[in-house]
Amino acid sequence: MRVHVDMNLCQTHAPCVFAAPEVFALDDHDELVYDATPADALRPAVEEAAHACPVQAIILEGT
Repeated sequence: MRVHVDMNLCQTHAPCVFAAPEVFALDDHDELVYDATPADALRPAVEEAAHACPVQAIILEGT
């Protein structure tokens, strides 16, 4: 699975950080950072994060 976040859409509301903190985080400047190739075991959390994104900025590939 690959994760891509469209940073042009992302408004850093951060529900993804709460849904999948192993994959998504906010850096020291409150910018979203993420693991583009998380372990398959994290798939349910990543799918929840993508669903929770209010602007649908998270794209999952290889699902």
